[in-house]
Amino acid sequence: MAAATRMNAAPDRGARFESRAATREPAAVRGLILGVALTFFGVFLLLPLAAVFVEALRKGWDTYVNALVAPDALSALALTLTAAAIAVPLNLVFGVIAAWAIAKFEFRGKHLLITLIDLPFSVSPVVAGLIYVLLFGAQGWLGPWLAGHDVKVIFAVPGIVLATVFVTFPFVARELIPLMEAQGKDEEEAAIVLGASGWQTFWHVTLPNVKWGLLYGVILCNARAMGEFGAVSVVSGHIRGETNTMPLHVEILYNEYQFAAAFAVASLLAMLALVTLGIKTWVEQRAAGVAVRMPMDAAGRLVQPPNLQAQGSAS
Repeated sequence: MAAATRMNAAPDRGARFESRAATREPAAVRGLILGVALTFFGVFLLLPLAAVFVEALRKGWDTYVNALVAPDALSALALTLTAAAIAVPLNLVFGVIAAWAIAKFEFRGKHLLITLIDLPFSVSPVVAGLIYVLLFGAQGWLGPWLAGHDVKVIFAVPGIVLATVFVTFPFVARELIPLMEAQGKDEEEAAIVLGASGWQTFWHVTLPNVKWGLLYGVILCNARAMGEFGAVSVVSGHIRGETNTMPLHVEILYNEYQFAAAFAVASLLAMLALVTLGIKTWVEQRAAGVAVRMPMDAAGRLVQPPNLQAQGSAS
């Protein structure tokens, strides 16, 4: 009852806040703000997106389809999906482990770990690609050893995967860390008291509480992996049919004045982005719905999962 009262009181406070003259803007000001926002959206987002599809279809459906089914385009698509399929699970595992350690435990070097997670946000992707060239290139630190063992990293698929992993490194962890910190440790400690092991606590308490944030981070990570250009461009070598991802293939087609084909492949990337945006919106709506339906006790605390309650009673 107390929790329901608090939930009902929040909209009432918001309504009282809006009803005060000091917090209301004149209709002209609201219209101006909305107009500026919509104009910005239309000019800088909607118009370029529409231009991509218009230019892609300018020479007809046959040219559009032929550009997408060309061997180099299919190879670029396969490599893009492969790099994303490898990088996203790796960052998923690391992101969950890092967020769990940072949010739930205190240890020496915690702040250093947080700083390192944010490193790809502050380093240019081109610089990241150059770092891998310095390490694994023919004249790099490990280049002679790799060449002696016939291992190729730069200008090959492994280098593209490494660059993709680096630029997508923070997304999952950065979504989970504030979420886990906001939830605190009370539920995990209660689960331990009820007899759950650390692994059971993680699977039945921690992970279900962050599943929507986790999925949100994975979506953002995948979107960045498929659209990455700078770091991948440095380490790929631009070898047609072998090391060109979709963004690199678009660049090559455009530089060769094959504008229709370039925009056709770009439209495929745009459609992948729109699908990602739709999934992201759905995840946000589900997460908001779950937050509203969370079972609360009279003190406003989350009710423990039934399986842990039963386990605690049995023990």
